[in-house]
Amino acid sequence: MSARFDIAATALPGLNVLTRTHIGDSRGWFERIFCVEELQEVLGKRSVVQINRTLTLQRGSVRGMHFQHAPSAEMKFVSCLHGEVFDVAVDLRPESATFLQWHAELLSAHNRKTLAIPEGFAHGFQTLTDNCEMFYLHTAAYNPSAEDGLSPKDPALAIAWPLPLTELSARDAGHPMIAAGFRGVRL
Repeated sequence: MSARFDIAATALPGLNVLTRTHIGDSRGWFERIFCVEELQEVLGKRSVVQINRTLTLQRGSVRGMHFQHAPSAEMKFVSCLHGEVFDVAVDLRPESATFLQWHAELLSAHNRKTLAIPEGFAHGFQTLTDNCEMFYLHTAAYNPSAEDGLSPKDPALAIAWPLPLTELSARDAGHPMIAAGFRGVRL
């Protein structure tokens, strides 16, 4: 445990859950979202190069399952700043013992969790409340020619979304199902 983060490994190698600690008093509280020094064991030699923020208005909406191919593969640190989401990472690394397995965490402003998702994973989430605000740190810049995705409805992934999917963008609805012989993501 670092001074500001509890780092817990998941069953999928390289995928970690960070729980942020905060200091509070009668005025409110202070919380560190990211610290290169304290998260060195998770970050390794990577650098955060892009920060993004999203707002998803409607409960039940799904965004995902997104990833980028090499050389633009990225690690993501994903946090929910307002609302609550069911956040999912799927291992797409063909050499991994957990290939095509998924892990989900409830992320919310209240539980102060961040999902640290390494390269070679697809990522997506479902909003469990209205007006969910997400905050992402990325170790690679967005590259439209490297972006890809899988269908969040794919029976081969069998993601147990907690709510019916009420909203899905045309782009995300168009992501393919995993075909026979899917070889994963090469890094």
